[in-house]
Amino acid sequence: MKNSRCKLLVTLIFLILLLSPIAVVGQGEAEVDDKRNKLIGYMLGKQLPSIHYSDKQVDDKLAQAAFDLYLKQLDFQKRFLLAEDADYLSSYATLIDDNLLRGTIVLPPAGYDIMVSRIDQANRLVDMLLVDGLDARGGASMETDPEKIDFAVDEAELTQRWRLILKAEIMNRYLDLEEEYQAEGKSIDQDALWQEASDRVSKRFNDFFNRLNQETLQDHYDRFFNAVARAFDPHTNYMAPDRKEDFDIHMRGSLEGIGALLREEDGFIKVVRIIPGSASAREGRLTAEDIILAVAERDGEPVEITDMRLRDAVRLIRGPKGTEVRLTVRKPDGTKDIIAITRDVVQIEETFVKYAVLEAQDAKFGYIRIPSFYRDFEKSRNGEGRNSTKDTRDAIMELRNQGIEGIILDLRNNGGGSLVDAVDITGLFIDKGPVVQVKNSQGMKRVLQDDDDTLVYDGPLVVLVNRFSASASEIVAAALQDYRRAIVVGGQHTHGKGTVQTIIDLNENIPLLHLRRYDDLGALKATIQKFYRVDGGSTQYKGVVPDVILPSLLQNLKSGEQYLDYSLPWDQDEPVRYDAYADKVGDLQTIIDRSRA
Repeated sequence: MKNSRCKLLVTLIFLILLLSPIAVVGQGEAEVDDKRNKLIGYMLGKQLPSIHYSDKQVDDKLAQAAFDLYLKQLDFQKRFLLAEDADYLSSYATLIDDNLLRGTIVLPPAGYDIMVSRIDQANRLVDMLLVDGLDARGGASMETDPEKIDFAVDEAELTQRWRLILKAEIMNRYLDLEEEYQAEGKSIDQDALWQEASDRVSKRFNDFFNRLNQETLQDHYDRFFNAVARAFDPHTNYMAPDRKEDFDIHMRGSLEGIGALLREEDGFIKVVRIIPGSASAREGRLTAEDIILAVAERDGEPVEITDMRLRDAVRLIRGPKGTEVRLTVRKPDGTKDIIAITRDVVQIEETFVKYAVLEAQDAKFGYIRIPSFYRDFEKSRNGEGRNSTKDTRDAIMELRNQGIEGIILDLRNNGGGSLVDAVDITGLFIDKGPVVQVKNSQGMKRVLQDDDDTLVYDGPLVVLVNRFSASASEIVAAALQDYRRAIVVGGQHTHGKGTVQTIIDLNENIPLLHLRRYDDLGALKATIQKFYRVDGGSTQYKGVVPDVILPSLLQNLKSGEQYLDYSLPWDQDEPVRYDAYADKVGDLQTIIDRSRA
């Protein structure tokens, strides 16, 4: 007890020494809070080893893994850095563990400085090559898999690499244009078409470099923190504040804002689409093709957003429900207008459960698509907020009222989500019983049960999966398969993610109150458990193998847990007692044999 108390005191004293006083480093118009970043790094270095499922420690081995991931994120396609740059940065690799715990994080600034220089060099090189003219009509070949090439040894090799990249881009654009012209019955002038293809490629790369030039030093710190987290496993991530906000929006399927889809184009923020039923739609004056020039709160000064990053502009436009935002916009005819919109909740409809009735051979079947296992965790504490279980239940009830004779549950491309909803949705199709087992690193096991003996639907059931069905969707598919409640249909196997994550708000984990003066620290998504099927098997690596395997365009795709860096190994556990159905899937072997005929 005394030792643990002493350790805590030492840690607190170290944090005080580490973080006082506050230092701020300039980076153009933006600023980096150096002490804030030291605090985040220290918290990752101390907390991850204690909470992560694996027994990994922050040591030289993990530091090298973090560096490799950071370098991949920095220049994955090997279009900017030279071999000498990568060698120079690698000198920091084994220092990462000590840097984190001592508060001397040096790799992100070094990576940032080199990338700024190399991006500028590549930008000028691309401009020169396109201005001089590239003849893309001649044959050429290049390796497009970044894993199979090395960083260029010198500028001459890098120039040749860019020359081939641009030729390939112009050729692809030419073929697209040729197809468009032929479909529209237009005559084709070969020289003019090649020039148009080159012009489009030039514009595309101009936009590309503009986006790269907007990256900040803080972006590099965030990239570095995420690399450290991902060195533990691919589903452990550091989420900077804006990434955490995006994650929350995805999980609950809604946000608070004006309800307009925006994009960045030629330095301007342009409206692409107004979401039906949103605050913008009700106000009526903001329309597609409008360009937003400035943003102001109700009585505040307008902030110019021309040449601003899209995500920064969006941060200004979004805001709490009931507050007013004033947009200065330029209409397509050149006129300007100031539009006041009262923000409201925006429902992201593509997030939610969809259902339909399918008719075939005088029979009616229900089709339910669950894109993700969403849940508004904050509102659910008060019994409010939307969740995928309730929406699926409502869909089943409506389909039953329409006299369907079977249900197709589509979990394709469902990457997972709320574990609670995976268990509860499985429970809609079984009487009651265990759904999945979860086990932590100490071997403590818990069985998650469906305790509600209400069976919402007991008829014929088919579950559709593919290579992109992962995590919670694999729990549902596996449980319904083990219970012999449904026939699972799809490609060779699902993604193969058999781990459970939790979200840790770093702002709530600060031991000293005075340290909470820092801006939002973001959050940590950490793997804390593995899950196992009720029969004891694991979906980790292996995924769920369908009962009926169909040919798939994805079958040769190198996608899945087994291809991810530092993924946790497969293992298995003891089965739990469960009562499989004897009459829900018919003669399954006959069905399988017929599908192969």
